[in-house]
Amino acid sequence: MSGARRGYAGEQPPERFNMARYCLAAARATPDKVALVVVSDAQAPVERAETWTYGQLDEAVRRVAAGLRGLGLEPGARLMIRMGNTSDYALLFFGAIAAGCVPLPSSAQLTDQEADFLLADSGARVIAMSDDLAIRPPPDVRVFGPADVAALRANHAPQAYADTAADDPAFLVYTSGTTGQPKGVLHAQRSAWGRRPMYQGWYGIRSDDVILHAGAFNWTYTLGVGLTDPWANGATAVLYNGPRDVAVWPLLMAKFRATLFAAVPGLYRQILKYNDLRDFDLSSLRHGLTAGEALSAALLEQWRTITGKELYEALGMSECSTYISSSPSVPVKAGSPGKPQQGRCVAALPVEGGEEPLPPGETGLLAVHRGDPGLMLGYWNRPEEEALVYRGEWFIGGDLVHFDADGYMIYHGRNDDVMNAMGYRVSPLEVEHCLSQHPAVAEVAVTELTVREGVSVIAAFVVPRDPDEPEGMDAAPLLAHARQHLAAYKCPREILFTDSLPRTANGKVRRRDLANWRR
Repeated sequence: MSGARRGYAGEQPPERFNMARYCLAAARATPDKVALVVVSDAQAPVERAETWTYGQLDEAVRRVAAGLRGLGLEPGARLMIRMGNTSDYALLFFGAIAAGCVPLPSSAQLTDQEADFLLADSGARVIAMSDDLAIRPPPDVRVFGPADVAALRANHAPQAYADTAADDPAFLVYTSGTTGQPKGVLHAQRSAWGRRPMYQGWYGIRSDDVILHAGAFNWTYTLGVGLTDPWANGATAVLYNGPRDVAVWPLLMAKFRATLFAAVPGLYRQILKYNDLRDFDLSSLRHGLTAGEALSAALLEQWRTITGKELYEALGMSECSTYISSSPSVPVKAGSPGKPQQGRCVAALPVEGGEEPLPPGETGLLAVHRGDPGLMLGYWNRPEEEALVYRGEWFIGGDLVHFDADGYMIYHGRNDDVMNAMGYRVSPLEVEHCLSQHPAVAEVAVTELTVREGVSVIAAFVVPRDPDEPEGMDAAPLLAHARQHLAAYKCPREILFTDSLPRTANGKVRRRDLANWRR
């Protein structure tokens, strides 16, 4: 267990705390320093990129805050954001927090049906939408687009940051639930303060850093690692919103003299496969950062060999961001994401119950102490799911782990059936529910399937309703059905037909047996 005593050992946030004000504090000390660079064309000169100083960001965020309050939004009101990868996304997210409202960032990959669910479940009464992502919300939901966001900045004088308490709601994100429906994770204003152990416990961040993040604005990995933390440290954040091409990343690293680069392991794998990194000047890069899925020892060694740089991994979850990592001060140990960050109180608890941490070497459920300021306020209107994740003074996320004698965490998979797809948590129930609606499907079960070392995909095992029909054993209609109703990262990559599914004596599907099931 991390820490000399049980409980979060780091500094707690001030009683009055606003996350947006905290992140943009550099505007008062270095208003002319570049805070954000948005690149649309990787081939264009650096000077053509969209650039924001800390002073400009601070003013724009406070103008957006004033505009939202001018719309009649009260503190705590939810605002759903369904927009493309533009700076408006960041301005709305931080502007809402600055106003004391609660933004709901949503992925641009969500289908209309999925977006409708988030809007209804969150109770949001305002939705900001790009034209290409427009849905038809109920009449009582106010809609505004990019032109309206620009009007918020143009027509309102900047207001002071809301005088919020550290425990007041700040933002709402959705993740997979055990029931198959996504559940809202409500975070407090203090969540930004709760990221402080990551600064040196993962990044080794400095105010002169230039951090290039490979994610889109609408991903919480990007909002946190790509914006929140660089800004809170007075660094420069670089984001790309042009055509997705794996060749742009080393080009951007070299062109913008990135000192830190953040991505998921899958992207590092593609970068190494499709680029010769020796053709690029990466001398400014100190190291890479990776999270979202496990980093294989082979990929780590390949990156080290080709670049001569280190790659630091972190493990976390939507409910508490990242809290275990390697860093410049915590040497990388292949096969482990690292150690609990300084001040964190993290333990492995017995699977069957109890609050006493297990000794090194014994496998149990990964748990974070409830005193951690980065931990969520709770699940939005899901008391039944909330009851499942708390055990006394601990929050339990469902990962099976053990800590070795040196304090490094070793991962043993999930204790439930939740899958990891490209850094997103995906419930098999959600995918199964979608596929079960297709008329050719009698039964279906979904799981992760390892296709090669370090690479797994979502696979659906389907019992066809009529295998003798022409479409009875055809995967194409099922894949098309999934793409119509599910975000791309939730869609199965493999459809495997079988005449039955493995079940327990009580009739429950044994998803963990699916990978070896061929009948």
